[in-house]
Amino acid sequence: MLAKSRENLRLACDRLSIHPDVFEELKWPRETLSATLLIRMDDGSRRAFKSWRCRYNDRRGPTKGGVRFHSNVSLDEIETLAFWMTFKCAVANLPFGGAKGGVCVDTKKLSASELERVSRAYIEAFAPFVGPDRDILAPDMYTNGIVIAWMSDEYSSISGQASPSALTGKPLAFGGTHGRLDATARGGYYALRHLEASLSLDPDNATVAIQGFGNVGYHCAKLLHADGYRIIAISDSGGGVYDSSGLDPLAVMQHKHETGSVRGAKGHGKTKAISNAELLTIECDVLVPAALEQQITLENCEEISAKIILEMANGPVSHEADSKLSAKGHVIVPDILANSGGVTVSHLEWVQNRSGFYWDQSHVRDHLKKTMETETQAIWALHNEMAIPMRDAAYIHGLRRIAESVEARGTSAYFEDV
Repeated sequence: MLAKSRENLRLACDRLSIHPDVFEELKWPRETLSATLLIRMDDGSRRAFKSWRCRYNDRRGPTKGGVRFHSNVSLDEIETLAFWMTFKCAVANLPFGGAKGGVCVDTKKLSASELERVSRAYIEAFAPFVGPDRDILAPDMYTNGIVIAWMSDEYSSISGQASPSALTGKPLAFGGTHGRLDATARGGYYALRHLEASLSLDPDNATVAIQGFGNVGYHCAKLLHADGYRIIAISDSGGGVYDSSGLDPLAVMQHKHETGSVRGAKGHGKTKAISNAELLTIECDVLVPAALEQQITLENCEEISAKIILEMANGPVSHEADSKLSAKGHVIVPDILANSGGVTVSHLEWVQNRSGFYWDQSHVRDHLKKTMETETQAIWALHNEMAIPMRDAAYIHGLRRIAESVEARGTSAYFEDV
């Protein structure tokens, strides 16, 4: 994935005639550390889990990125996610570079005590590599508030002092911020609402299909549903449900809590079970992939009917599928813009932790709305001005800011002139 993601970077560099030094610096991560976590299991045995932390680029400030716990986590995935985070932070105009971490583990097979040991062991392994002024951690897939609280507690113990700004996404009582829980979803929601007129979207008549019903998918569905959008399909890892008359996200989540899956949830009309793959091809106005990477590929992109794809997951559309869909007129609101609300509010949490002054929810949401609308408008203007897909416009928008920080330190052109 990293090699293919670099194609977006190369294209942006070529369009902007960026100095070759910039591409040379950004085509590889600055540093990646791997570690094996040896964990004592509840039955007394020991198990080894591979883990990584990648700091991709820190030209704009300390690196920032989540920690993912998933059985399919790999080095390539972590470095690609860190690359995307570098551009996501630049697109949101945050004083951060990009990073990402992960542990190759199936959390569903761990007890609560084993999960805590893995969480604390991760920090023990990477403590010298991270910190509030070097690399700030955050939650990601299967790492929630309690996991981040364990990690924050462990980091403070190792550093010998309270260090709340070393991690964001913490519980409110542990130094977290109001508005963080739904920040990623709310950011995408603000971006889509800002583009409604440009995309000829009428909330009272538009239909939405959402793949992935975790924190992001659920809150995105809830926000859009409250504004009149008709949610006609929802899926999670266990399958999905479709109802042309509409689904109530609150009722679907209640069903998921009771049964473990959205399958079987009732809608407002005739409901039927569908697969994750089928959800992607549902006829709808807005498709929201909010699960894993590489869900829309060359194999299924011809079957996509949604005219708008709001990427709430990281990298849900493959490089090849992206080109085909864009050529056919589909509008893809790219992940480095659409899901940047999470890191935007994480920045606010970091600022609050460092200052010791905390804001209420309305202040946080106002800031997030202003940021998302400002950057969405800038990218949409580039998209129209240069007649390029929104993804290319987003990379160009972020690259301009990164390039400024690289060039400010001097490129080969400067040394030739001296």
